[in-house]
Amino acid sequence: METNTATATATEATRVTDPRTQSAFATATTSIKIYGALTAAALLAVIAVAASGHMVNTFMWVRACLLPAVTLLFHRLTVSASRGSRRAFERISAISVIIPIAIIGVDVIPGVCPPWYAAMQTLCMLPVVAVAVITRSAPLRAAFPKTR
Repeated sequence: METNTATATATEATRVTDPRTQSAFATATTSIKIYGALTAAALLAVIAVAASGHMVNTFMWVRACLLPAVTLLFHRLTVSASRGSRRAFERISAISVIIPIAIIGVDVIPGVCPPWYAAMQTLCMLPVVAVAVITRSAPLRAAFPKTR
């Protein structure tokens, strides 16, 4: 049995433009912006701590510089998904689950970073966790149903 791909594409486009779907994407985009602001604040905190003469290790510098940059990727994926890109949706959906686990998981290893930095990184991950929840919400699951 053949399916009409034009009809399927039109149906998916309609689902993506649904107001509930766009509202969910708007909330996800806002969460990504909050994540960006928090990671920028974390970078500024690392700079301030280093400037005050306290120890800041290479791990902290690298992560503090990379995470704000990752915001651009997250934002781009979320915007692409809101425009109907299934691939971008699947990526942001997966990344929003994996990244918080990886970041927090590494931070709890004793000696990797000081507790204040681990707490700050955990705070930075809360908006990403929100994106993970949003991408699993009913409107977005309906807009991007599983394919065989």
